[in-house]
Amino acid sequence: MHVPNSGLAPARPLPFYRHLYFQVIVAIVIGVLVGYFDPRLGESLKPLGDAFVKLVKMIIGPVIFLTIVTGIAGMTQLKSVGRVFAKAMIYFLFFSTLALIVGMVVAHVVQPGAGMNVNVADLDQSKVDEYVTATHEMTVTGFLMDIIPKTLVSPLVGENILQVLFVSVLFGIALALVGERGRPVLDLLNALTTPVFRLVHLLMKAAPIGAFGAIAFTIGKYGLAVLANLAWLVGSFYLTSLLFVLVILGLVARLCGFSILKLIGYLKAELLLVLGTSSSESALPSLMEKMEQAGCRKSVVGLVVPTGYSFNLDGTNIYMTLAALFIAQATNTELTLGQQITLLLVAMLSSKGAAGVTGAGFITLAATLSVVPEVPVAGMALILGVDRFMSECRSLTNFIGNAVATIVVSRWENALDRDQLKAALDGKLESDPDRLPIRG
Repeated sequence: MHVPNSGLAPARPLPFYRHLYFQVIVAIVIGVLVGYFDPRLGESLKPLGDAFVKLVKMIIGPVIFLTIVTGIAGMTQLKSVGRVFAKAMIYFLFFSTLALIVGMVVAHVVQPGAGMNVNVADLDQSKVDEYVTATHEMTVTGFLMDIIPKTLVSPLVGENILQVLFVSVLFGIALALVGERGRPVLDLLNALTTPVFRLVHLLMKAAPIGAFGAIAFTIGKYGLAVLANLAWLVGSFYLTSLLFVLVILGLVARLCGFSILKLIGYLKAELLLVLGTSSSESALPSLMEKMEQAGCRKSVVGLVVPTGYSFNLDGTNIYMTLAALFIAQATNTELTLGQQITLLLVAMLSSKGAAGVTGAGFITLAATLSVVPEVPVAGMALILGVDRFMSECRSLTNFIGNAVATIVVSRWENALDRDQLKAALDGKLESDPDRLPIRG
């Protein structure tokens, strides 16, 4: 099936200093230096990172809404919407579960918490209580009710990606059902994509500033030395996530005819932004645009990427089982096979719907442990100090997992221009940053 070309023509190479990824690298290096040599100044720069993340979150709702609605309304057969969603959910369920199992297996092999002999009564749980409180209403019923917004337009001014997805799909289907009578509305929405994505490009110009502020705060507040306390846990998590991406997702990519390393190279600017801000949401609009440029059909991108941000969190899932068993090992809590299976099943449910923002993994872990009383929730105080450092790895793994999922589902749906994907991953679709693709 032919997918319309994105309209990106080969352009003259840009000076290296104009590339976003170079600017972000420089900003991160400077931020690390500032945070290390002047911790007080580094901590004071936190608003820069927070402001940039808020800027991006401001535009996420409109981006998802426009992409999904115009994509669904342009489909010739509405049953393909359900088919794409079903395939995406099957993929998400399989690999999310696999990530949970991988984290659990690594915890047993590496034993990162063994020998710590921590007395739970000696732990300061005061800082953990706020996270536990935030999980009290995370029931299945509460989760389902949270998907349904108060009004049709409220998701566009909120922060719940699932609500935006829910309303966008419904409105897109309704627009497709009314046929030609809805053509003026569809034309208006298609026209709106140009200024909205131009705004995305403008906001991305502030990415180096946001990355600088966020990383300076992290190093200034927590310091590099804090890693030494729990280096074995942090190292195990990073290594596990790296192997998951390169081996498991790498194998998936190879079976689908592309290289995971080339995909990582193609998304290097977005990955550096995620690294700097510890938030995969900061690069969500850019990911959707990059996936379209790489030959994935807009309707598939619009469904898979936003859904994946809530249901396909490979990094978060690895972290949850690894951290849970670390706490059990550190506090000498013996878990039976049945209790570990229960932990796995609860983690499968609690991880769904976790937003791709800083701290979401820690909150989700609190929700899981509060349902599995065998593992002491107070033990989370052990990892609170280094959770920020693991947040970057969670976000990076989640981001790459969703990029792979988008290409895989597009291929399953015969909605992938393989020549365009190859050209994109080979760097032959390099374009001027001020030039927007044709979003047809």
